[in-house]
Amino acid sequence: MSSPAGPSDLSRRGLLKSGAAGIVVYSFHLPVAQAAPAPFAPNAFIRIASDGSVIFVMPQVEMGQGVYTSIAMIMAAELDADFARLVLEHAPPDEAHYANPMLGVQATGNSNSIRAFWKPLRTAGATARVMLVAAAAQQWGVDAASCTTAAGQVNHAASGRKLGYGALAARAASIKPPANVPLKDPKNFTLIGKPLKRFDTPGKVNGKAIYGIDAMPPGVKFAALAASPVFGGKVGRVDDSKAKALPGVRQVVVLDDLVAVVGDTQWAAQKGLAALAITWNEGANATIDSAQIWDDIRHASMQKGAVAKAVGDADKGLGDGDRLEAAYELPFLAHATMEPLNCTVHITPDGCEVWIGTQIMARVQSTVAQTLGLPVEKVTVHQHLLCGGFGRRLEPDMAIKAARIAQHVDGPVKVVYSREEDIQHDVYRPIYRHLLAASLKEAKINGWTHRITGSSVVARWLPAAYAKNVDFDAVDSAVDMPYAIPNFRVEYVRREPLHVPTGFWRGVGPNSNVFAIESFMDELAKKAGKDPVDFRVSLLDKTPRLKSVIQLAAQKSGWGGALPARTGRGIAAQISFASFIATVCEAEADENGNVKIRRLISVVDTGIAVNPDTVVAQLQGGLIFGLTAALYGNVTIAKGRVQQSNFHDYRMLRINDVPNIEVHVIKSGEAPGGIGETGATAGPPALGNALYAATGIRLRRLPVDRDVLAGRKQA
Repeated sequence: MSSPAGPSDLSRRGLLKSGAAGIVVYSFHLPVAQAAPAPFAPNAFIRIASDGSVIFVMPQVEMGQGVYTSIAMIMAAELDADFARLVLEHAPPDEAHYANPMLGVQATGNSNSIRAFWKPLRTAGATARVMLVAAAAQQWGVDAASCTTAAGQVNHAASGRKLGYGALAARAASIKPPANVPLKDPKNFTLIGKPLKRFDTPGKVNGKAIYGIDAMPPGVKFAALAASPVFGGKVGRVDDSKAKALPGVRQVVVLDDLVAVVGDTQWAAQKGLAALAITWNEGANATIDSAQIWDDIRHASMQKGAVAKAVGDADKGLGDGDRLEAAYELPFLAHATMEPLNCTVHITPDGCEVWIGTQIMARVQSTVAQTLGLPVEKVTVHQHLLCGGFGRRLEPDMAIKAARIAQHVDGPVKVVYSREEDIQHDVYRPIYRHLLAASLKEAKINGWTHRITGSSVVARWLPAAYAKNVDFDAVDSAVDMPYAIPNFRVEYVRREPLHVPTGFWRGVGPNSNVFAIESFMDELAKKAGKDPVDFRVSLLDKTPRLKSVIQLAAQKSGWGGALPARTGRGIAAQISFASFIATVCEAEADENGNVKIRRLISVVDTGIAVNPDTVVAQLQGGLIFGLTAALYGNVTIAKGRVQQSNFHDYRMLRINDVPNIEVHVIKSGEAPGGIGETGATAGPPALGNALYAATGIRLRRLPVDRDVLAGRKQA
């Protein structure tokens, strides 16, 4: 994969340290265990010790997206800290101080870590810097305006004096924090915009990184669990005689809805679990299958929905012009994170300790406390790195299961899902059905309606945000349509799938809506007799940032150039998570329906790119993630059971399948946008449009159906 990002001109080396309390800490030249007391703590994020080290309390979690580095850059840029002496410490569960400003809860998700903390952390750093300058000016008896800062020290050029932040910390602590401090002009940024090396890379390469699954408190035992294969089922009978006879098996824990085997090692626990004879009371859900679920959602989609947004008169607009209608459908998807779900719990007479990698520290703490009947302050959560989140770790279910099992175990117990349990007991990306209709008048869109039918994750996960029967996430990237359409309406029909739990999945609403919208745009372009790029550009005079990325993507891809037979280029454009992105996919489909992706080109305007290297990496990973789902992702139900179980039947895009990926980041002075999920939403529609160009066959349902491409069945 290629990238235009150049080498970093500021490099750092670090070691991953695990503090005594279990908090993951990255330290550069100064392990946190040796850090001096911090006399200067101007806010919840910054502590400066007398030795000059800056401890940054990290409000967001690291799950591979690079926020530990990028967010630290935001704070350090305004503070003018010595980046080589920065120490990162993860925030504790504390929504009063560390709630995500865009979500109102302490959570990492929605591609908003940079967006949400851009101003708060710049303000935090700038406030501390102003206080340190005031302390130096006070000590020297000079005007603060005559002082400057750089690399962790205050300088007074006129007298040649300088003092490090550590020497000023105690005096700065006595100064009242100023209000409304000015922030730096972006042209004066020294860190932001640099492709800095990530803090977490060395530990991940040398094996010192500590993920949740690596937590090993003294005396820990291991547990493997099995839940009913049918959602909502209960334990009937358990014959554990063979399991208990196996070496290393310590006990069998039988709860109403799951069974766990506890052993000296994970292998012993897994072998013991395999030896159990479990009879399940499966309940009424055992008769449900995918066909019923789809019939139900298709029926629901024919009802009028709650209006999420309306402009002009959509019905009148549809009646004036050449009309086109289409329906698009997207399946359940599992998360299949590289690190399966896990949680370690130790219950003592004084409280409970939890070791986990989670996107929702405070919620894990409160739900475990509720499960165990403890005061919240009696539950300590030790946060670790996450080896993949994708929204799965926005749920506290694994911590709850581990806590319930730990109630029956003497000492700490680590509960780990097998890959099979992980895939078959997920909270799945909802199935969605999209009904779109549009009219064309003089090669422009005159009327547009879009009805989205599917589950509401927000109504369950953040009830206060579910308003007027509209899930804001389910309609994201549909209500903020970038194209100029005078008559426009988006509706939402909430329909929960029969018995299947749903949750956030990398992009959620946008990864569904962008596929439907951008596929439909290609169909409209054909109906209008226009080139897909030209058609889009003609509707974007009021959205110049998106127009620019489309034009550059077309240029970089050689749009319009000759291609071999059954090979095509497809484009998809979107505004998602406040980033503007256009992606061109070049793909071929042979006569047997086999698909090969030859090339991907993405151009993104994400505003100020805090760390351009991270932007490139996230788009590359997101594109692969989304294309994996487009080509293979499909969770199906039979007799109430998820049929897929591991990577043999829930496939990933393999390294030999990945094409050359070019990412071009447009330099911008706008506020930063989100990037972690943007690529995942871009890949599927670009691929679908490429296959349409290659074969003339429109795929309105994912994943890609090779039988349809080969002509063995109708779309």
